[in-house]
Amino acid sequence: MARTPGTEELRIEADWKPIYRMGGVAALISVAVIVVAVPIYLISPPPTSVLDWFTLFHRNALLGLLDLDLLMLIGIAMSGLIYIALYGALRQINRPLMALGTIVGLVSVTVYFASNTAFNMLSLSSQYDAATTEAERSRLLAAGQATLAIWQGSAYDIGYVLGGVAMLIIAVVMLRSAVFSRPTAYIGLLTGALMLIPATAGTVGLVLSLVSLAPALIWDMLIARRLFQLAAPRAEVATAEARAAS
Repeated sequence: MARTPGTEELRIEADWKPIYRMGGVAALISVAVIVVAVPIYLISPPPTSVLDWFTLFHRNALLGLLDLDLLMLIGIAMSGLIYIALYGALRQINRPLMALGTIVGLVSVTVYFASNTAFNMLSLSSQYDAATTEAERSRLLAAGQATLAIWQGSAYDIGYVLGGVAMLIIAVVMLRSAVFSRPTAYIGLLTGALMLIPATAGTVGLVLSLVSLAPALIWDMLIARRLFQLAAPRAEVATAEARAAS
C-alpha cells in the first residue's frame, strides 16, 4: 500500500512550486537563446583576429557581443535555475546524486561566467578606437589577444565539460524515476555525452557542439513542460491541512 504524503511533506512540495515555475521559464528562455544564437553564428561567424574583433565592435557593438557568446551567457545563467528546479523535482529519488549533479552544474555556470570576456573586449575596442599612438594600439592588441585566449581557454573548457557531466548525472537519476519521461532522460544522456568534448577541441569539438544544440533544444522544451506541470496548483495541501485541523 502506497504511503500517503503527510501535511508537512505536501507543504514542502508546495514551497517548491515557484522554483519549478522559475525553472520552466528559464528552460523556455534557453530555447529562445538557441533559436536566436545559431542563425547569428551562421550569418556572422566570429572574427579570427583581434584587429577584426575591434573592427566588428567599432562597426556594431551589439553584434560583437553576440559573437562573443552574449546570448549563450544568458542561456548558461538560465541553466543554473534549471539545475535547482530539477534538484527539487528529483531530490526524493536520489538526493546524494542530485546534490552532486546540481553542485557540478552550478560550478560549470560559475566557471563559464569567469571565462566569458565579451564586455572586456568591448572596453578594449573602445580604448583602441581612442588610442592616439602606435604603442597604445600595440598594447591594446596584445591585451585583446590575451582576452581572446581566456574566452576559449581552460576555464571555458572546464565549464563546458562540467555542464555535460551535470546533465549526465541528472539524466541517470531521471531514468530511475517516474517524474520525467524516459525519452527526456535519454535526450539528457545524449546531450551530456556530446558535451564531454568542448567546442574548442578542433573541428570535431565544433561539430559536436553544434550537433548537441538539437537535443539540448528538445531537452529544454520537455523540461519546461514538465516543470510547469509540477508547478500547477493542487488541492492536496489544503485538504491535508483541513483534515489535520478537524
